[in-house]
Amino acid sequence: MTPPSPRRSLAELRALTPARVGLGRTGASLTTQALLDFTLDHARARDAVHAPFEAEAIMAVLAGQGMSALVVTSQVADRADYLKRPDLGRKLSGEARELLVRLNSAACDLVIVVADGLSPAAVNAHALGLLDRLLPKLGGYDLGAVVVAEGARVALGDEIGALLKARMTIVLIGERPGLSAPQSLGAYLTFAPQPGLTDAARNCVSNIQSAGLSFEEAAAKIAWLAREGLSRGVTGVALKDESGLQLAAPLATPV
Repeated sequence: MTPPSPRRSLAELRALTPARVGLGRTGASLTTQALLDFTLDHARARDAVHAPFEAEAIMAVLAGQGMSALVVTSQVADRADYLKRPDLGRKLSGEARELLVRLNSAACDLVIVVADGLSPAAVNAHALGLLDRLLPKLGGYDLGAVVVAEGARVALGDEIGALLKARMTIVLIGERPGLSAPQSLGAYLTFAPQPGLTDAARNCVSNIQSAGLSFEEAAAKIAWLAREGLSRGVTGVALKDESGLQLAAPLATPV
């Protein structure tokens, strides 16, 4: 008979996850410490949403690395407009659209969009570090300009990619802050970008942050999806992320 598993303490469980477990109570309410922790995490999430996007600083670093980069804006007027009108964050402003049309860029394999999204703080903190690991893994592909997009939703990359004649876009964007992850970065890959696509046409690599997916792990997944997506001509529900299989050890041959 298999002996029962040893009982684990709540302290051990809390060490494994940032989730709120075993908070305790005082009467019918949370303990004071649990309430204070919740209030602090909620404030951090709100701060991440309203953090200023350091677009110029990102542009300066990219330019210093010899990369072609430009800034575009969506149709939102300000941050309050962004939060109330998601549809406007999916469309380029008239000036931005004219800029991309005037570029008349040649067709390319990939365009990378660095967008503020719902957590500019995440992009400020992680986008450049991820690019440092990702770009070497995309060697051999024709990369178009890196576009820094303000007031952006994920789908803004579709219009950008179409105007820049990209076979695929990779949008690095701040994800909706959670109470345990206010600075989480996401990457969305879309083959044959064009306005009107839905999220079913995209692959997503999410939770890129210090307490989640590392830059190296995320870069490996994104590069695998980009390579396979360009090779097969698909992304989204038609492309399953099997990047982990190349890291799996082969099964031992039975004797």
